[in-house]
Amino acid sequence: MLKHRGFPGRLPGTDYQFVIRRANPRGVSAIIRRERYRDRKSADKRADLAFMASLWAHFGAEPFERGNLDAGRLSWLFGREVLPYDDPFDAESYEALLVIDEQAARASFPEAFEENEDWA
Repeated sequence: MLKHRGFPGRLPGTDYQFVIRRANPRGVSAIIRRERYRDRKSADKRADLAFMASLWAHFGAEPFERGNLDAGRLSWLFGREVLPYDDPFDAESYEALLVIDEQAARASFPEAFEENEDWA
């Protein structure tokens, strides 16, 4: 499992994690598309924004390996702002490649693309 050095571990001041420490010996957690409903807590929305900003700062428009990125946090963006790069895509692989859909990400999280040290 690739560890993304320099990627933030979590949203500061919260328990919203962005990366995992080690591979799960019982199997890899699948990345699924989770619905983001309008009534989500503001802290959840802030975590999505910070995670998207971190992804953009770390990878930009280039494809990236899932590696130690948290499957749960990726699932909130998957299928909209973060898309599979491989075809066929293995949602249960640490080596799966993903890519940011810049147009969708800018529409959903315009603040993530501004120069802001608080997100990364």
